[in-house]
Parts: sequence; C-alpha cells; structure tokens
Amino acid sequence: MDDLAFYGLHPVAAPDGEGHSTWRFEVVRALCSGLGSLFGGCGLGAALAALEHDTGRPVVWATAQFLQFARPGQFVDLEVTEVVRGGATSQARVLARVDDREIFTVLASLGRRDLPWADTWAEMPDVPPPAACPPRPLRPEHRGTIAERMEARMANYRVIVEPDGIRGDGRSALWVRNPWGDDARAAALAILGDYVPSGLGQATGQRHEINSLDNTLRMVQVHRTEWILADIRIQALRDGFGHGLVHLWAEDGTLLATATQSAIVRAVRPREEP
Repeated sequence: MDDLAFYGLHPVAAPDGEGHSTWRFEVVRALCSGLGSLFGGCGLGAALAALEHDTGRPVVWATAQFLQFARPGQFVDLEVTEVVRGGATSQARVLARVDDREIFTVLASLGRRDLPWADTWAEMPDVPPPAACPPRPLRPEHRGTIAERMEARMANYRVIVEPDGIRGDGRSALWVRNPWGDDARAAALAILGDYVPSGLGQATGQRHEINSLDNTLRMVQVHRTEWILADIRIQALRDGFGHGLVHLWAEDGTLLATATQSAIVRAVRPREEP
C-alpha cells in the first residue's frame, strides 16, 4: 500500500502554473483517534504525501497546527501551495478545510542537497527487538481506529488500566509496524510523530484526554525497515499543557526522524454510550 492509498487521497485540481493544487480524502474511522475525530498525525501525513507528489521532492521539515476537529464521513480538502521553488529546496504550505472551516495548517520545507558529511549524535535506547515485545492492548474506544491499524509492541511501556499515580522517568518506547511495507517515508512517520501524547500517561501514571496542538516532524532520512521504534521523551506537563518529543528509529539503529509536540491535557471525562 502506498501513501495515497493509505489515506484515500485523490487529486481534485492538478498543480497550476503558480504552484497551487487541491487534494481530497474522506475521514474514515481507520484514520481517527479514540476520541472519534481525525488523528492529527494522519492529517499531517496526508498533507506530506500531497506535497511530495506535487513537488517531486522529499520532506525535510514540516509542522502542523491543529485548529478544529474533522469527523468520520466528512471530506477534507488539502489546498497545496508551493510558495517558493529554489534549485534544491521548496518552501510550501497546506490549508486543510472541511467545507469552509479550516481544520489544520501545514508549513513545510522539501528538498535534498549534496553534502559529503553525515552523522548521528542521538542514541537509540537499548530495548528488546519487536518479536520479543508483547503487543499493546487496545481500549474499546480504539477499535477500528488508527490505533488498531498500526500494530504496536511494548518495548518500554506499561499498561495503565487504573491510574496508579506512579511517576515515570518520562521515557517510553513502542515498536510500530511500518504502515506500508518497509518504506519509512515522511507520510508514514508523521503518524508516529503524533505518539508523543501517549507518553504523557506513561510519565504521570494517570489516564488523560489529550488533544494535540501541533505535530512537527524533522526528517533525517528515508530508510527501509519493517518496524519503527517510537522513542518517546516527555519534557514537561504544566497548566494543562504537555510537551515532548519522539525519536523514530529503524530496526538496525538508523535514525529516521525526530518529532516534537505540545498538547492540551485534561482529566478523563465520563463517556456517553453512542
């Protein structure tokens, strides 16, 4: 499955002479969070897929600001603009709308430059391989959502059924099977970049309702791997907002990308049966 098929993306208007185009996808439950709305990482991932297809260049950096919810059955239009196209780098933006409501905004840089030096200073945590890690159990509200679609195994992760209030060290890790084979591109990694909020419960020992405010992905390289380690690091939680980052690693220890997020954090509210 490629990125367009995963998100159900199709072009509505091809790029014109000024770098504008429009793509569309339907919000289905398989792209939603347990709260019943479009998962932020899926929104960013769809935008990055459209950007890479339009520009023919790989994502270097992208950030999404989430403004409103999109619900199943609604259609999201991605208005893509390649604002500046240089010899090696493009600066672009995407406005995502449902009808006349702006749902999220994406800013991005794309391109590739030749440079003889490359290195990595971040260090991958020492965790068991995917086959040695137990699967992450799903809560009932996650059935049929993106959480069920993304097979995850607990490398350094605790299941919080009832809040115990035991403070963690802010570090947790999940192995996640690559959603389209072994090609770890930006449109796939954007989903895992939105895993930072899951680490907040790991850090506090509490269950929370969390809405992402943003998702910023910084690509290091596209690399083939069947499993991706989401190495989550929570930095702080205060005044109802949480902040953290995640390093995304291939099975062989290659750093694929890093992502940062801030999120609104609430106490769990009683749910009404549908």
